[in-house]
Amino acid sequence: MTIVIILAFVIGYIFITLEHRYHLHKAITAAALGAFLWIVIALGGGEVEHATEIIGAEIFGLIIFLLAAMTLVEILIHYRFFDFIRSKILKLGLNDYRQLWVIGIISFFLSAVIDNLTATLVMLAVATRFFKGQNLLIAAAGIVIAANAGGAWSPIGDVTTIMLWIAEKFTAGEIIAWGFFPSAAIFAVSMFFLGRGIKRDTRDAIEEKITLSRSEWIIISLALLSFPLPVMVHSIGLQPYFGLVFGLGIVGIAIAITRGLLQKKMQSLHHDEAATLVASASPETHLTADIEKNLARTDIAALLFFAGILLAVGALGHIGVLDSISHALLGADPGLSRLFVGNAVLGIFSAIVDNIPLTAAAMEIIKVTDPAIWVLLALAVGTGGSLLVIGSAAGVVAMGKVKDLTFFKYVSIATLPALFGYAAGLGVWLVQYIIFR
Repeated sequence: MTIVIILAFVIGYIFITLEHRYHLHKAITAAALGAFLWIVIALGGGEVEHATEIIGAEIFGLIIFLLAAMTLVEILIHYRFFDFIRSKILKLGLNDYRQLWVIGIISFFLSAVIDNLTATLVMLAVATRFFKGQNLLIAAAGIVIAANAGGAWSPIGDVTTIMLWIAEKFTAGEIIAWGFFPSAAIFAVSMFFLGRGIKRDTRDAIEEKITLSRSEWIIISLALLSFPLPVMVHSIGLQPYFGLVFGLGIVGIAIAITRGLLQKKMQSLHHDEAATLVASASPETHLTADIEKNLARTDIAALLFFAGILLAVGALGHIGVLDSISHALLGADPGLSRLFVGNAVLGIFSAIVDNIPLTAAAMEIIKVTDPAIWVLLALAVGTGGSLLVIGSAAGVVAMGKVKDLTFFKYVSIATLPALFGYAAGLGVWLVQYIIFR
């Protein structure tokens, strides 16, 4: 049974990477693959009810979190928040190369606050208004790398760091102290090599000035304040998605109230006065805001792909494949060199397999109490996924948002820069460890 599952996973993975050649959407392939592997396990007599309940709860939480985040981003797009940011950056008069660095830096720090997945969603919305063609593909890849690197030094920046933080493998201060400079090195080195592919003579067109009204800022502020809520609700024992769903509900209520008040005001005005009012930016954004339309614009195919991949990886974890890999890499009582090399290889492997089950397996195998070693694990599996576009949730979302960012396009553009950055970051961690330990 194990051989059949591994073989099916490899074949399914190949079809995912070749989706454009065979015109078979990766979401369909991933969904079929994930379900098929669990069917094989069940037919083989394996106990699947409890295992599928656990993985189903994990997938539900992540999908609902992602759906709420995508909807909030669509609301911010509708209310021209990203147009406002772009107008501010345009005033700096930067070319695409410098704009890449600005967006990358914002992604790096933003992901540490609102998590790498949400930061990728937000910054892709900005990038699609800055870049076109090949430059857009480079910018999207840069955002993925920057967001993953930024999320690796924060306790709330990535699902992996949240798992380790909750398990008390390190404190918030320890992951920042041991993780910030390696993460910054990963970002800086990767962005340096990635930026060499940018056409530096590309300039943005001059755009009209974007001015937001007070009522528009209220909606925007409520949407932005929704992103820290997952951390707050998690502190009282709830899953993070409760916070984001609550925030989305509050934003939706605020939009409905604002639209209702404006409609009443328009009914009391003369036809010409009402037309003049609608022509202004604020009433137009409020009156045309629609949560159903925002939900419809979310990338459901990306969500299906994400769910399918998690199901498939969960099946590999269930039959012990991931445990075997972790044991082979790390052993039972490893020294520093074995831990360093093992975590580095585990991080590279996370470019193929999701970092969540890899981290879960490693947490059961590694028997050290040194928080710096656990930060190394978070760095490795959190940023190693940047080597391939399907190696992280941020990369999966980028594929969904930027349709031309295929598996092989990402490999040709970003894999080598990401590998250089990955090596530099782990090197910085090792130097820190030698000096301070």
